[in-house]
Amino acid sequence: MVEYTGGSTGVSLALVCGVKRHPLDIVTSDAFAREKLDHMRILGARLHIVPSDGGRMTERLTRDMIEAARVIAARTGSFWTDQLNNVEQIAAYHTMAEEIRVQAAGRIDCFVQSVGTAASLRGVGEVLRRHDERVRIVAVEPAESPVLSGGRTGAHKIDGIGAGFVVPLWRAGVADQVEQVSTDEAAAMVIRLAREEGIFAGTSTGGNVIVALRMAERLGPGATVVTVMCDTGMKYLSTARVEPW
Repeated sequence: MVEYTGGSTGVSLALVCGVKRHPLDIVTSDAFAREKLDHMRILGARLHIVPSDGGRMTERLTRDMIEAARVIAARTGSFWTDQLNNVEQIAAYHTMAEEIRVQAAGRIDCFVQSVGTAASLRGVGEVLRRHDERVRIVAVEPAESPVLSGGRTGAHKIDGIGAGFVVPLWRAGVADQVEQVSTDEAAAMVIRLAREEGIFAGTSTGGNVIVALRMAERLGPGATVVTVMCDTGMKYLSTARVEPW
């Protein structure tokens, strides 16, 4: 198997391929947290590192990673999971949406999710709207690269989101609105969550929570706003920016 990844998808693939004894080539970059790269190596993946522009995520880096994975797949005859084009993942998010509905007792006014492949936003949003067309679906993207908002591509340091171009699984109308969060804002929320709530998460989670709070303020008391804590901050210790009290 072969895949391009910032690490989270790669760790999952490496775990499954390790257990199944399938060879796995991962195309990734020095733009992503060292802990995720090390985790994939420990699980047995062969890593191919594409250099970044100063540790930042850019459109060029995403496209270079995709091309490197395509070349490896063609050369080796590997199965390429190709997450940006793989629609099969959406079904898993349909199941996740039903779980969310159960936990929220069916009362959801707004769902907020950052956009990597767009599969989670699209899959969850489809099911929530099927049950209640009034549910507001809000996408989150890096302020430094606001392509979903119609802005110019740029560079940011929020792992796992903001490919730098409109990703193939994105569809017009999949979100009611797109909100922007800067890398600095997301990083600051990571520290706030850890110190105030005891929740240690990554920067994409920080972005999600910022926008969820915005929406809660706009929708007012009594509204139920749902977002996702994407992963653990233990993956990002080498890149965390922690300010003293």
